[in-house]
Amino acid sequence: MSGSAADKPLVWLKGEVKTPPFSQEARIEAGCLLRRLQRGESLGLPHSRPMPDVGMRCHELRINDVAGTFRILYRTDPDAVVILDVFSKKTKQTPRSVRETCKRRVREYDRLTGDKEER
Repeated sequence: MSGSAADKPLVWLKGEVKTPPFSQEARIEAGCLLRRLQRGESLGLPHSRPMPDVGMRCHELRINDVAGTFRILYRTDPDAVVILDVFSKKTKQTPRSVRETCKRRVREYDRLTGDKEER
């Protein structure tokens, strides 16, 4: 599947989707969902849920797999999909340390790119 000129790039601030720990099926699912985001599609439950405590336009992509439950925290910008973190989820709530780290990454990314909207 090749990208079109209109696809938003993925900007990886942290994490990667690889096997292991992701199974091949989970990796394919994550790739398909990320491609939909790149094409400008808005995803909702059960695939994605908003994470307003991390920042505006921040969401948690949900990947359930036999190998475990994985999350990809991301932000949709007008010109990119910014990947904030990829992790294995072991508790009901996203750990506070992950949320706080992602908030810092958003602030640093905005500082480096000159985006003032998130402040």
